Amino acid sequence: MSDAHQTTANIDTAESTEDSADDKAGATPVTDGSSSIVRALENAGVEHAFGVQGGAIMPVYDALWDSEIEHITMAHEQGASHAADAYGVVAGSPGIALATSGPGATNLVTGIADANMDSDAMLALTGQVPSDMVGSDAFQETDTTGVTMPITKHNYFANSADTIGDTVGEAFALAESGRPGPTLVDLPKDVSFEETDVEPGEPTLPETSQPTTTADPENVAAAARAIERAEKPLLLFGGGVIKANACETARAFARDHGIPVVTTMPGIGTFPEDDELCLSWAGMHGTGYANMAITHTDCLIGVGTRFDDRLTGGIDTFAPEAEVVHIDIDPAEVSKNIHADYPCIGDAGTVLDQLTDEIDHEPDAREWREQCQTWKSEYPMDYPVDENAPLRPEFIVEAFDEATADDTIVTTGVGQHQMWAAQYWIYTEPRTWVSSHGLGTMGYGLPAAIGARFAADDNQDVVCFDGDGSFLMTLQEISVAVRENLDITIAVLNNEYVGMVRQWQDAFFEGRHMASEYNWMPEFDKLAEAFGAQGWRVDNYDEVADAIEEALAYDGPSVIDFHIDPEANVYPMVASGAPNGKFALSEDQL
Repeated sequence: MSDAHQTTANIDTAESTEDSADDKAGATPVTDGSSSIVRALENAGVEHAFGVQGGAIMPVYDALWDSEIEHITMAHEQGASHAADAYGVVAGSPGIALATSGPGATNLVTGIADANMDSDAMLALTGQVPSDMVGSDAFQETDTTGVTMPITKHNYFANSADTIGDTVGEAFALAESGRPGPTLVDLPKDVSFEETDVEPGEPTLPETSQPTTTADPENVAAAARAIERAEKPLLLFGGGVIKANACETARAFARDHGIPVVTTMPGIGTFPEDDELCLSWAGMHGTGYANMAITHTDCLIGVGTRFDDRLTGGIDTFAPEAEVVHIDIDPAEVSKNIHADYPCIGDAGTVLDQLTDEIDHEPDAREWREQCQTWKSEYPMDYPVDENAPLRPEFIVEAFDEATADDTIVTTGVGQHQMWAAQYWIYTEPRTWVSSHGLGTMGYGLPAAIGARFAADDNQDVVCFDGDGSFLMTLQEISVAVRENLDITIAVLNNEYVGMVRQWQDAFFEGRHMASEYNWMPEFDKLAEAFGAQGWRVDNYDEVADAIEEALAYDGPSVIDFHIDPEANVYPMVASGAPNGKFALSEDQL
């Protein structure tokens, strides 16, 4: 940093400190643990929080009464955790979830585990029984830190009102630093009530948690040489590129060096899918051309990806001809699943900049780019449409895409509908695809749409694609969307099955539909209206466009119950553990 920059930074810091002091001077003073917790959230710039009230967390809620932080009461704590998760994905800063002790805290667990698997920044604040009752099996007591230790980046048990605010600030900072993830602070009721006048500081990382951002120069140089000599280079962008706010850097790197791009599912939006270099996303239900590129590349540059099994298929057959460059901020992920020939541990954008400075010439990959375009022609993402047959789900997704702007945010539950929403929507911007990847949580879509709506710009559309089984798990959150008058549109792709289970049963269990037939579903359009939302039922192609137009135009929550072809399946498909290049385009190829 130059002296001029240092001077500017010092002036900015001084002004920020003065502004902060002025803000605090006009704020409600810190008098107890609860007000210290809220002040720590305010210091972190928190504007929204999602939760459900309860006995042990009540002091914190009481302190929120005097705060400008907007609290959104959810219908269920799981909904609060998913909403907070999605809020963080869209906003780029940790979402906040609150719950009381015992069942309140355990109801957050699914959402915390989901955020942990997907490296999403989130801070959970849970009430706890008074300190002197911990361990006595008191009413609504659960060992929350013990339960959540394996699924949090770190968790804390607060033991003093004097330090509780700084603990919350540290948990916030830790959630968004390095490889993001969920953190949790368990708050005994007596500590929340305990008197203190200690003002918490700004969110600060512990000295032991400073992530490495710059990769080893020798490793970067070796990786650069591998890229220069490659004849079939391929970039694989994962969700870590988005979390590092490195999409522009990644896009420039690909274009400057003429390297085709494949993404993971969490990496959707890192690179525009309408760009000629983009081969869309790879893996179990990725495009045929993306999986062919991975199978034949001689230099795979993975950025911000953990190479999970849904991407790789069989480990031994993944990218079999490739030298692997792996860029990731978490050293634990490097060579964990796929051996990295050139490990580059550091921040995605920083390391790509290092590579750019080191590479002397772009790889000679013209023929490779032509081959990738040929695969696009050979394995198109098309599907049959018969206007006299039941609705195709792919058609519905494409119709929504055509009716909305490029910055529309798409959330989903988990199942076939999730795959169709990923396959047939053209994503061009980061933070517009919000889904449950690693944990695969049915019911994620609707509460995620609520969280996304609060984080999104007012002029952005939010569309949730859900399946009938997935929607049924959290549809009570429609009441929240109605109460808050949230402009979200839910498209239920209703096939009266747990569709992905049914597809696997047909392929691998001789068509025995054990517990997967959901022909007992309610009428979702009427149920939406009972909650106070707008509802439509669509059975035919000629009804699709009008229903979408009306739902998007409605200023509030709307639900379209699309009754789709119950036999529609998701293809391409790589069988579990199979090579990526052996994808099936129909059931008889599995």
